[in-house]
Amino acid sequence: MSQAAIQTQTRADEAFDCLQTAIVMGDLAPGEKIGEVELCSRFNLTRGPLREALGRLESRGLLVRRPHAGVKVVSVSTEELMELYRIREVMEGLAARQAAERMTDEEISDLQATLDAHEKMIEEAQGQAYYQAEGDYDFHYRIATGCRNTKLAQMLLGDLYYMVRMYRYRLSTSTGRPHRALGEHRRIVEAIAQRDGELAEFLMKRHINAARRNFEKKVQEGVLTI
Repeated sequence: MSQAAIQTQTRADEAFDCLQTAIVMGDLAPGEKIGEVELCSRFNLTRGPLREALGRLESRGLLVRRPHAGVKVVSVSTEELMELYRIREVMEGLAARQAAERMTDEEISDLQATLDAHEKMIEEAQGQAYYQAEGDYDFHYRIATGCRNTKLAQMLLGDLYYMVRMYRYRLSTSTGRPHRALGEHRRIVEAIAQRDGELAEFLMKRHINAARRNFEKKVQEGVLTI
């Protein structure tokens, strides 16, 4: 690959990371219509890398393209989002059980260190947000990969993963939620470290159920809109 091609690909990766973060953090809101000219100006991007980034975001289900309507950030109804959380509750509960059986001691120690980093980040945000970057820095991603169940990981880390990340961050900005969520994460990892799959599954299901109920409450109160 030529140097020019490498630079173009790098710019496309940067554009993709920039826009995906903007979607996850709500700077590009669910249902928002977006145009290339506006995005180039707003995020200091060029057309070629932007178009490649938009295609990748569309393939991840974060953008939708409609005839005569252009491109929009994906959005779901409250009912659909609650169903997604119910699906996660069951699937991630199983992933936590299997992670307790299959993660190595080194992986568990590394995950505990990651939670320490999360705690520092929450403190820096003065307890107002809990943002987890995609991949190994994401607690739920690490559990999905650590379960050593290829099919389950594929389902958890496909479109479902990217869709839920959009809304998970918005929920994390609720007062008190970042610290509670981190505490719940720590208890799940403690169960995994103890090789107690039944407890890990129970705690993960309770964690996601609590997030769903909190989200539902905030929507009903009008604090959050979908």
